[in-house]
Amino acid sequence: MTEPLTILGIETSCDETAAAIVRRHGANVPGEILSNVVFSQIEEHAPFGGVVPEIAARAHVEHLDGLIKRAMKQAKLGWDDLDGIAATAGPGLIGGVIVGLMTAKGIAASRGLPFVALNHLEGHALTARMTDALPFPYLLLLVSGGHSQLLVVKGVGHYRRLGTTI
Repeated sequence: MTEPLTILGIETSCDETAAAIVRRHGANVPGEILSNVVFSQIEEHAPFGGVVPEIAARAHVEHLDGLIKRAMKQAKLGWDDLDGIAATAGPGLIGGVIVGLMTAKGIAASRGLPFVALNHLEGHALTARMTDALPFPYLLLLVSGGHSQLLVVKGVGHYRRLGTTI
């Protein structure tokens, strides 16, 4: 059996700020979600009838550090228990994406941990494998903002797009 891999994940691509700790025990073994902490910005954007990118980015700056601390506490882990840091690198609102990337890269550099930049849509595509070890290939209907797609997921990084929004 492979050594467990424990990752801090950061998501700031739109109007929710999130930090989660996940652990994987092997390629074909279901993973564990040790913590998942989310701050929703719905109330901040409601008066405008939609997401305002500048407000979203500022809310990420304001809440991300606290969410990371809460995720670590909820998972009952310290920095030395982590094997790497991952963050959304897009697609998304550029201000929010930069907040998450810079925070994640800073943590990784200061702790001597590997950093992985993740595609937001690929994260959605592979989430089904996190807890159920769903075998490849599988059919996926991905609905994420203006990026809805019907895909055959053949493997990590290997997709066949059957249809997409215009």
